[in-house]
Formats: sequence, structure tokens, C-alpha cells
Amino acid sequence: MLQKFGYSQYESQVYETLLSSQESMDATAIVTHSQVPKAKVYEVLNRMIDKGLIMNTVSEKKKLYYAVPLEAVIKKLTYEFEQSVESLKQKKIQRSYTDDRVWSLKARSTIFAQIEMMLQQAHTSILMSSWSENLVPYLPILEQKEREGLEVEILTIGNIETSLSRVHTLVPLDEHERLEKSHLLVIDQQDAVFAGIEHDQWKAIKTMSQPFVKFFTDFFYHDAALTTITERFHDQLVHDEVTKKLLTRLRY
Repeated sequence: MLQKFGYSQYESQVYETLLSSQESMDATAIVTHSQVPKAKVYEVLNRMIDKGLIMNTVSEKKKLYYAVPLEAVIKKLTYEFEQSVESLKQKKIQRSYTDDRVWSLKARSTIFAQIEMMLQQAHTSILMSSWSENLVPYLPILEQKEREGLEVEILTIGNIETSLSRVHTLVPLDEHERLEKSHLLVIDQQDAVFAGIEHDQWKAIKTMSQPFVKFFTDFFYHDAALTTITERFHDQLVHDEVTKKLLTRLRY
């Protein structure tokens, strides 16, 4: 029960044993019902008292133990978790070097949390492109950053509603829908993330290497230019099968 929250197996066994009993128990009874070795039980009990998971008393010269109610333990664990998260938020680590390595990221939740953090930390400019359903969750941050005076420019594949002033919109063809989704972010012309789906799993690279950052910046404006050209000459392009096939093979 408690092992998921960083407690030892013995601590979890002792707590579950006490919690399941309507009466207080002495160490001998706890050993019998919890299967915690007798040589370890007092050490475990003392740790749990210090951690606030069990109560103890002395009755007729015998030490007795009783579990703190589960509801109280849940509140305790929740409070401690929230305090740990707040402590992480307050912790600032200053980097005094330029990291020109290329880092790999996996898991959609990790990648998109990293992107949100980078957006929040942007100081001068943001370039961002993705399919509309992946851009929409970030619109409040992007719009706030533009109000703060940052240069914000996005490219969306699919229509979105936004107050942003610099938006390139590509309405995808049916052929585009067969392509795997991707996500590009460049922050302050210094930091970049490119994410895509490979074998149904989100993967990404993150880098501050200037050659790569410049490449991704050019990549963004390349796509923005193609979007404008496609929109302006849409009818002519989509009726030319050679051109249409070429367009749908691009990153979109």
C-alpha cells in the first residue's frame, strides 16, 4: 500500500496490519500478523512513529501501537507531495555554460511539459508550428507572451481561433492526414525542440546547439513560406498532380 509513496515493504506491512485491526496491538502480535521479522519490528515501528503513521502508548507496562486513520495519512501524503512540488518550483539552477549537445526525450507527457516550461521561460521570441489540436492547449501562454511584448509567430496545420497577430494557417488536404504529427518550437533563437511520432510513440530532440537552432528556425520559415504560397495558389497547385504530390510529401 505505502510502497508507492517511498515507504519500505516492512513499513507498508506493519501499517496495513495495524489498519486492519480494530484494537491496538503489541509488537508480538504485529510480528505474527505482519510477517515482519522480530529482529526488525521495533526499528520499523520507531521509524513509523517518527513519520507520523502510527500512534503508540503504554498500557500495563506494555507498549501498544495503533494506526493513524487512512484518511489522515492520505492528507499527510498529499500535503507532503504538494510541498515537494512547491520546493521544486522554487529551486533555481543557473547554467553558466552553453550546452551544444542534442538531447533525446520520450513520452508525450514529458515532451509537452518540457514545451510548456520553455514557453513560460521565453524572453524575446517564440516560433512554434504543429497541427492545430496540439497547438490549442498552448494558446493562452502564447497570447500572454505576445501581450508582454515578445515576438510570437506560429504555423498551424488546421484552423484555430486566436488573438495572435502572426499566424500561418495551412488547411490540410486529405493526403496530409495520413502523415504523422510533428511539433517544432524555437525559443529566443537559442533553444529548440522538435518532436514527432515514431511507431505510435512521441519522441523528441532538444538542443541549444546554434547550428541546429538555426536549421530549425530556417525550417519554420521555409514552412511558413510554403504555407503562404499554397494558400495563394491553392486551386492551381492542387489540380496539378505532380505539384500536389510534392507538397504532401513535405513535413506537413
